[in-house]
Amino acid sequence: MDDLILSIVRPIVSHPDEVRVERDEQESGTLYRLIVHPDDAGMVIGKKGRTAKAIRTVVYAAAGVHGHKKIRLEIAE
Repeated sequence: MDDLILSIVRPIVSHPDEVRVERDEQESGTLYRLIVHPDDAGMVIGKKGRTAKAIRTVVYAAAGVHGHKKIRLEIAE
């Protein structure tokens, strides 16, 4: 799942080397924290959060196909 998130986000940011994903396994599911350069936060979130919503949709769909337990994607600077 980390590779999927990185492959979606790296092409749309100005600082692709500073994009990283941290995973936190919890009892209720998995939390993926996407960390980007502060200048790229707007690009990842998009107008009215549309880009972030699209990224989450793809990630959640992939998790459902692979039978993962519940996941969440959080975007941080």
